[in-house]
Amino acid sequence: MLTILGFAMIATFLVLIMLKKMSPIAALVLIPALFCVAVGQGAKLGDYVIDGVGNLAPTAAMLMFAIVYFGVMIDVGLFDPIVRGILRFCKADPMRIVVGTAVLAAIVSLDGDGSTTFMITVSAMYPLYKRLKMSLVVMTGVAATANGVMNTLPWGGPTARAATALKLDAGDIFVPMIPALGIGLVAVLLLAVVLGRRERKRLGVLTLDEALATGTAAEPETVLVGAGGGSDRIRKNSGGAGTGVATGAGGDAAEHRATDEDPDEGFKGLDPDRATLRPKLYWFNAGLTIALLTAMIMELMPIPVLFLLGAALALTVNFPHMPDQRARIAAHADNVLNVSGMVFAAAVFTGVLSGTGMVQHMADWLVGAIPDGMGPHMAIVTGVLSIPLTYFMSNDGFYFGVVPVLAEAGAAHGVSPLEIARASLVGQPLHMSSPLVPAVYVLVGMAKVEFGDHTRFTVKWAALTSLVVLCAGLLFGII
Repeated sequence: MLTILGFAMIATFLVLIMLKKMSPIAALVLIPALFCVAVGQGAKLGDYVIDGVGNLAPTAAMLMFAIVYFGVMIDVGLFDPIVRGILRFCKADPMRIVVGTAVLAAIVSLDGDGSTTFMITVSAMYPLYKRLKMSLVVMTGVAATANGVMNTLPWGGPTARAATALKLDAGDIFVPMIPALGIGLVAVLLLAVVLGRRERKRLGVLTLDEALATGTAAEPETVLVGAGGGSDRIRKNSGGAGTGVATGAGGDAAEHRATDEDPDEGFKGLDPDRATLRPKLYWFNAGLTIALLTAMIMELMPIPVLFLLGAALALTVNFPHMPDQRARIAAHADNVLNVSGMVFAAAVFTGVLSGTGMVQHMADWLVGAIPDGMGPHMAIVTGVLSIPLTYFMSNDGFYFGVVPVLAEAGAAHGVSPLEIARASLVGQPLHMSSPLVPAVYVLVGMAKVEFGDHTRFTVKWAALTSLVVLCAGLLFGII
């Protein structure tokens, strides 16, 4: 019964948010509360929620101070050179912009933290997407999928969890997987090319004409405020499909909905003349950021503590006057409240799933449903199961609850625990768009995209990328 109710709770949540019948934060709270009562454990709801909040409180604290820290770094101009570099590469071509999004997300993902990856990627790319009226769910989908592939780094979380759960060395798990993960990144880049070509077809072919000094009535243009001085002018060539039409090129209407409102909203953040720029402190801020990320990778201190100290230091050095500090905190308060509120709401969902035993019953049912004849192929089974399970469950629940059971079943048929561990990483591209991943709320929140739109657009591409990684692992004999 708990198995059926667990799947029903997750399905109800996903359907309601994708149909936009409820907001994600309301659905994360009310749906699990209703199902908790339905299983006859309503009296324990408070305990389950407190347990869930306690487990996610460090994550919420980390996100709060990380948003403040990177918000300040954006304000003072630390990432402006990245925007200039992307402008030079993209040349206002939608296909190049989407590919640039994938490359940037993959590079920044080397720090091992999805939240910081999404904050930096969206901050750099959002103005381009808004100004050119490109689909924002393309940006969030590509960024999430690229980060999902890179999330398998030993310091990213899943690999360390698999190593701990099966008592293996993280390097022995990860290093042989590098070729398969490399194929996964190539798949993401190919996806970016395909989606970029769709955007180019929908919007028309765009080129960056730096020689164009002034616009004319015959040649409509858009002024694109860059991170450097002045502006770049974009001229639309003939043969396009017009500007920002919500339909076309085989895309969903939801794919373009986010681009139709407030075309200049959020664009002012990269004003080259903004008062918050601190060019004389650029190298201090760059050094502080590198030191912070290094300390995070080396695990010198808990990540929430590192971002707390980093945010306090960044505010104090860049804005020594109290009114300026308050203004910066207030400027980012909206993002902080939205993301931290979503995390605590997700704590209700995860708390009820775990506390009522739904997660364990769901895992046991899935493992028990595997035919005995599949025993020698348990690595393949693990890879396939990792795709839906890491979407519907937290990484902790999957790696510490399900993977050991799969490894034990595989060992009975001569399947190495290392193969099981490597196969368990396959589902990470899809996992990064799971409603149980706090970082995804940073992504959709900063991009001003509805979570349901992001889910509907991204799931199919992320699942396909996961299957590509699995097939590559089988082809190379890794899994």
